[in-house]
Parts: sequence; C-alpha cells; structure tokens
Amino acid sequence: MESFEQCFAAVSDLLRDNMAETTYNLFIRNIEPSSFVEGTVTLLVSSDFQKGIVEERYLGMLKDAFLQVLGFPVEMSISSRESIASGVDSPLLSEGLPLFGEYSYTFDNYIVGSNNRFAHAAAQAVAANPSGAYNPLFVYGASGLGKTHLLMAIRNDIERARPGLSIVYVEGERFTNELILALGQGDIRSFHATYRKADVLLVDDIQFIGGKERTQEEFFHTFNELYKSGKQIVLTSDRPPKEIKSLEERLRTRFEWGLLADIQPPDLETRISILHRKASLLGLTLPDEVAEFIAQRIKENIRQLEGTVKKLNAHRLIDGTMPTILTAQETIKDILQEHRPLPVTIEKIIEEVSRTFSVSVEDIKSGKRDADIANARQIAMYVIREVTGMTVEKIGAQFSDRNHSTVTHSLKKIVAQKASDSKFQEIVDDIIKNAKG
Repeated sequence: MESFEQCFAAVSDLLRDNMAETTYNLFIRNIEPSSFVEGTVTLLVSSDFQKGIVEERYLGMLKDAFLQVLGFPVEMSISSRESIASGVDSPLLSEGLPLFGEYSYTFDNYIVGSNNRFAHAAAQAVAANPSGAYNPLFVYGASGLGKTHLLMAIRNDIERARPGLSIVYVEGERFTNELILALGQGDIRSFHATYRKADVLLVDDIQFIGGKERTQEEFFHTFNELYKSGKQIVLTSDRPPKEIKSLEERLRTRFEWGLLADIQPPDLETRISILHRKASLLGLTLPDEVAEFIAQRIKENIRQLEGTVKKLNAHRLIDGTMPTILTAQETIKDILQEHRPLPVTIEKIIEEVSRTFSVSVEDIKSGKRDADIANARQIAMYVIREVTGMTVEKIGAQFSDRNHSTVTHSLKKIVAQKASDSKFQEIVDDIIKNAKG
C-alpha cells in the first residue's frame, strides 16, 4: 500500500525535473495516486478540464516515468473529482488500496539551518499571530528550498489554533487562470468572494503574475482590501520583489511593506539532516555514508534531496534493494546532469514567453502574424538563442519552419529594442533568468 504512494512520488519527481515548472505546477503537481491494480495505474485529478489536458498531452510522459521507476510498463486510467462528484465517474479503488493522503507539512518536520532560520522564525511568528506579526511576509529563494513547506506549515498551524478563520492558499499561476475563468464566465463576484474575504491569503510563486496586466490589477485591489481589513498576507517567490522586473511598481512597493525573508541553499550538515529526516519518515534506513554521498552531490535543491530518498525507498519497497552508494549513484545520475534536455529547455522558454505576454504557446509556434503574437515569437527566438546557442536554422524549425532570414531579422529586432528600451530589456532578461533556473 505504501509502495504505490512512494512509487508515484518518484514518478512526480521525474516529471518535475524534466518539464517546464509552470506546466508541472498547473497540470501535474496536484495529481493524486488512487490505485495500482493488475498492472493498471489509476490517478485522480481535480477537474474534467485537467483530465482532458493530462490525457491528451501528458499521458505518454506519465507512462514513461512509471517505466523508469518500476522497470516495466503500466496501463493508465485518469479519473476526475468533478465527474466523481456528479456520479459520472468513479476512481478504481480495490480493497486495501485507499486514496493516499498528502505529506504533512509542519514546522516540526522542517529542517532548520543557518540558511533558513530567519524565514522559519518569521513564518512561525505569523502562524502564532496572524496579521499581528509581519504583514505581508514575503519569503523568497530558489526553487526547491522549502518555501511551500513554510506556507503549508503556516496554514496547518492556523487551522489547528483558529479553525474559524478562512485560509486561502493559491499558486500565482492558478490565481491568473481562475481570474481568466471568472471573467470568461462573467462571475467575477465569486472570484472576489474567494480572495477578498479571506482572513489569511497564502500565495505561492507570486512572481508568475508578473507581466500580466489584468492579473496584477486584480491582485493589487485584492491586496489593498485585505491589508486595510487587517488580514494576513504571505507571499513566496523565487527572488525578492525588486528583482521581479515584470512586476508593477505599485505591487513591488506593497510587497516590501512588511518583512522580507530569504532562504539560501542548505549547507552540508543541513542537507545530511534533511536526508535522514525524510528517510526516517518513510521508514527507510539510510546509512551515513550514503547520506553523505548524496549530500555532497546535490547541493542546491531540497526537493531533489527528498526526491532521491523517495526513489531509493520505492526501490526498497518494490524490489527489496537497500540503499548503497552504488544505488544512490544510479538514482541521482539524472539530477547530476549539467543541463536539461534541449526539448525541455525550449518548451520552458516558450511557456515563459507565453506567460509573460499572455499569448498562447500554440500561437507563438504558429504562422499567425498578429502584432502581439509576432512580438512574442521574436522574443522566444531570441531567448532560445541566448540560452541554448542553437543555430538560426534549428530555431526556425521550432516555429513552423521559419527561414534563416526571418529568424535573423527577429534576433536583430530584439537586440535593437533591448538597447533602446530599458524596461523591455529587464523583462527579456527576466525571461532568460527564469528559463535558466
């Protein structure tokens, strides 16, 4: 029973490391393992919309990831909570294989070191005294360093101590998508009721609202309404407000009203402690020399440390393989690769441009010549060139086989625009930074 949960955790880690972060967060992150019966994996998603996207675009990637983790192919079925609630669908649950709960994010199981001590203390203060300690609290640091863990710990502590409070957690990308949906359905009142009436608003990866004018406008008013009403706001980002170049100045200023707390990569001792703590929670015996071997090689990302332990535990539960330096070396070899696969890098770049300029990925890749689409496409070409060093011919092949002169013209145009427009230069440089992250 536990083995399937850990197996899916390893699958999820593989996907996260090999696809664009925005895509992972939007369509993969909240998938739940339901059952594994007679070679068929059943996964549970929140909505019929997500089910359709996963089945159409990511089913193959999910099957490939299961093959890597298990060593044999599986069949796959996707169910949605929306259909289950309406009686249309039901998850495949066999006796003894219930739905698996989420990992419990608390302050007690958060490993504290010199790299995150200040952020941890600030988060505890907010949880103990919402809107009475630091408001807003802005926690920033690179991906995978434990920002989401702190947000969840704040939520869990407040829920236990003050069950009557309305606590809303949302990712920056999802805030945008829910706003678009509300506007499309003409139901902005329900959107306002969700966010402007919250007692505690927790927003993960707030940097993703940068470059989206309508979203920033909405969040500006939401922030003001909550702040004036004495409600608690906690935000996380991969960088401090001043470095989110596509963020409006009025929001940047407000994000700096309260307390800024950064999280740095953990030192060796903290990394080893994280590995042992995670292994202990999974019931895995991790020899000291194996923990040190992993910690010496994975230095920047706590999520990768935890993912490595999950994969080692999945192998123990499935085929009885105990952790050794040899098995650890095999487990982390993909993480130790210096660069992501080129197709993944290109996908991430185009999605980042799509997010920043509110133009769909499909339109950027298409032959459409609308001004906003053409501009986004030219920027994507420029960033791909900067990040990957691809030839103009290969870049053109990514965009409906644009020819050499078209790509060259696009590159020159962006270079000239960057030279004459400092704001534009900051936005493009921000996209490059995200693409390399």
